[in-house]
Amino acid sequence: MSTTDPTPDLVAALVDDLASTAPARGTLPPRAHLRTDAPAQVLDGTWRLRTWPSPRHVRDDGWQRPDAALDPDAWDDVQVPGHWVLQGHGAPAYSNLQYPFPVDPPHPPDENVVADHRLELVADDALLTHPTLVRFEGVEGAATVWLNGVELGTLRGSRLTHELPTTGVLRPGRNVLAVRVAQWSAVSYLEDQDMWWLPGVFRSVTLLARPAGGVRDVFVHAGYDHEDGSGTLRVDVALEDGAVAPARVSVPGLGLQGVAADVVHHLPAVRPWSDEDPHLYDATVSTPTETVTLRLGFRTVRVEDATLLLNGRPVLLRGVNRHEYHPRHGRSVTDEDTRAELLQMRRANLNAVRTSHYPPAASFLDLADELGLLVVLENDLETHGFELVGWRRNPSDDPAWRDAVLDRVRRTVERDKNHPAVLMWSLGNEAGTGANLEAAGRWTAARDPERLVHYEGDRASTYVDVHSRMYATTDEVAAIGAEPPGGATDAERHRAALPFVLCEYAHAMGNGPGGLTEYQELFEAHPRLAGGFVWEWVEHTLAVDGPDGTTRWLYGGDFGEVVHDGSFVVDGLVHADRTPGPALADLAAVVAPVRLDLDEDLGALTVRNLRHTRTTDDLEVVWSADVPGHEQPAVLDVPAVGAGAATTVPLRLPDAVRDASVTVRARTRHDLPWAPAGHDVAVVQRVAAPAPVRVDGPLVAPSVDDAVRLGPLVLDRATGMPTALGALALHDVAVGLWRAPTDNDRGVGWDEPDLPPVADRWAAARLDDLRSRLVGLHVGTDAVVVRTRVAPPVLDAGLDCTWRWTSDGTGVALELTVDPTGPWPCDWARLGLDLRLDGATRDVRWTGFGPGPQYPDTGQGARWGTYTADRDDYAVRTVRPQEHGARVVDEATVTLAAGPALHVQGARVALTVRPWDRRTVATTAHDHDLPPATATHVSLDAARSGVGTASCGQGVLPRYRLRPSHQVLRVVLTALP
Repeated sequence: MSTTDPTPDLVAALVDDLASTAPARGTLPPRAHLRTDAPAQVLDGTWRLRTWPSPRHVRDDGWQRPDAALDPDAWDDVQVPGHWVLQGHGAPAYSNLQYPFPVDPPHPPDENVVADHRLELVADDALLTHPTLVRFEGVEGAATVWLNGVELGTLRGSRLTHELPTTGVLRPGRNVLAVRVAQWSAVSYLEDQDMWWLPGVFRSVTLLARPAGGVRDVFVHAGYDHEDGSGTLRVDVALEDGAVAPARVSVPGLGLQGVAADVVHHLPAVRPWSDEDPHLYDATVSTPTETVTLRLGFRTVRVEDATLLLNGRPVLLRGVNRHEYHPRHGRSVTDEDTRAELLQMRRANLNAVRTSHYPPAASFLDLADELGLLVVLENDLETHGFELVGWRRNPSDDPAWRDAVLDRVRRTVERDKNHPAVLMWSLGNEAGTGANLEAAGRWTAARDPERLVHYEGDRASTYVDVHSRMYATTDEVAAIGAEPPGGATDAERHRAALPFVLCEYAHAMGNGPGGLTEYQELFEAHPRLAGGFVWEWVEHTLAVDGPDGTTRWLYGGDFGEVVHDGSFVVDGLVHADRTPGPALADLAAVVAPVRLDLDEDLGALTVRNLRHTRTTDDLEVVWSADVPGHEQPAVLDVPAVGAGAATTVPLRLPDAVRDASVTVRARTRHDLPWAPAGHDVAVVQRVAAPAPVRVDGPLVAPSVDDAVRLGPLVLDRATGMPTALGALALHDVAVGLWRAPTDNDRGVGWDEPDLPPVADRWAAARLDDLRSRLVGLHVGTDAVVVRTRVAPPVLDAGLDCTWRWTSDGTGVALELTVDPTGPWPCDWARLGLDLRLDGATRDVRWTGFGPGPQYPDTGQGARWGTYTADRDDYAVRTVRPQEHGARVVDEATVTLAAGPALHVQGARVALTVRPWDRRTVATTAHDHDLPPATATHVSLDAARSGVGTASCGQGVLPRYRLRPSHQVLRVVLTALP
């Protein structure tokens, strides 16, 4: 950092400026982000950077001017777009709602890095023949901009577009563009979103020509009448100074050529835009000096009878919350990466995105239009940290901040107002309530009455068009869905007439979320429920190379932050590198817009089309079975099903598959913009009944010498526990009730706010510290029966366990019966058998559900089949280690790296295989901190608890909890060479 003497007058002015609640100064009025043929010059690339430890250290050395004499030792290269804290200058910091500085509005702290960005450039000749401006699309922090030593203005609103005039300042030859960014300012109080603090010029910077008489702004109004298929088009155009002719609009696909703007054109037939058919019409708006290209989508958004309608039909939002994020570049995300994300969403049956919690890059909206994603576009506003001080001095209700709040919502709406994908404008997130938000809502509704206004924090819903909540429990959602119209007051009647949206639900953190099915069933049962947005799309871990060259995934606190929220940022359906987590497949299955129901006797198939306008003619239905000759999909004769309708067709499958596992899939018939032909949209299975769990041959007699021997099994006479199975040494064989707590286990469920997290309840009941006492060991003629008492210390609760072993000389059958005794103070995490094998795992092959894991309230995307996974894939490693990776199996083989294997036969037994014991998993903070794999830990569970979503949301639903109860585990174990 530079440490030269500060300049007193400059320091005083800078300190005052950073504490100002005013919006940006010197900027042009906000307008739409337009594609134009006017000259432009992108300034992205290598800039120069220096930093000061605080505004009070800044000095004026004329660095903004072309003739400045710069100290070369003070300046480094920095990439723009980018964040300086990810390029070796300082460190990132993560917080959810806590401000990492004193809540002393509007003042920032003195400990406040200021970064000077400097670019030398030569303007393109084509630019210099016109008036010009410079556009900044995203600068995190409070910025001041100079060109050739002339201050152009300031930027206030980190994820908002600002344009500054440069006419008369930009010149031929060498120019210097200078941007001074302070990380903290009054702006920071308005930008307390749940994410990393990442200051920098993180979106593109562009010089733009503005031809005299050119198109300054456009506002497209393209409505659709679902009753007669007609459309209306009006294009409001604002021209630059010097206009000599009105703008003309052309839409070749509709036969419009050079028609007048600013008047309504009635079109007898248009193809509407929707998420199911995102049809766009190419259009131009032209003047003699400039042509702007647009893509028009005709659609209408309305609310009737408390139901959200798109083009006159109810629409259900199958959505996710999305942050802009890259694990090495922060919020600087390429268009290619964004397209890949949105394609991944569409292939997962998602149709909606909430842009949490700010406007994304402008190009995101182009992609959403093209691919058919409904967007709740959020304003760059959150003041969540004021909740910790009782909302005192919250900017949302302070007149001093009114202009800043209104400026933010104006910039949000004006930039993206031409995109059919935008369904709702959201005023912000978790900013409390107040007059400034109400004013923002009123302005938004007046400016764009063709869309809806959203804000979750307005619980009374007085200045919004939808009733929005986050993490409401399923009981609450059911009550809202069934709420009759009316109410005691005007406000209550207004709220009851609005559609309901869960702007956040099902926190996708770690192992989970559980309970997706129950939410979706409610959405589909009640027309008032318009769906919701899972939190969230992507994990926000930062990728850092470790000393050994491997990538380490870091979260809050890993960069020396004193104030942080730890791993709460690791909460996505996909990992930071966009590798999908198991929950994405589950969500795709739960929200599938087409449902298949298969009779248990395979007599009929029902196809339900949950789409709002499209038939199923784009899909084909195929079947297959796990018997020879029928493994390959065969097409079923299923007629196209209309939107909102269902049909049942008889199945005439061969007798050979009557007792087999049969799979029916609805898949894409042709290549689509978001998926290839053959992509599964919906899947249903009839899984065959499991085979009996028993050894195959005649039973052998046990023997007793120094140990008890039963075929390949060796039991310790002192404890009754197995020590060997053929060539496999068995260690630590025990009954288990505990699991390494998941992120959800560590959270307080919103449905049980007065109870501690279940992980704490398990710890208090010492489920992780069970002790065993041998009660009896009986050696019969063909079986060995061991009775043990298993219990935690301190408490008087326990388990009476009966182990009945039989063998045919090759395999060993175990029937383990467990009965609880005494007053257990909590539910159990699981009930099963644990053991340890020598040596690391090579792979696991199983017949059961997969490829992903399955818990009682997750695994909806798992399918019955035969799978193989290596050690790490089977264990499902997470950034913060926790219980994960169980598959429900009938048969599995765990092969060790050294060669021997353990074969397991069961009847829908939950198999977990990992390289570490549960205590190691539970006490390790990062995946990369886990020790090298030297052993294989196996669990075979008869019963388990669900996982819920209590990291943020409701806990495990009652039907998925594991109460202390009688349980039986039946398995056959065989050692393979």
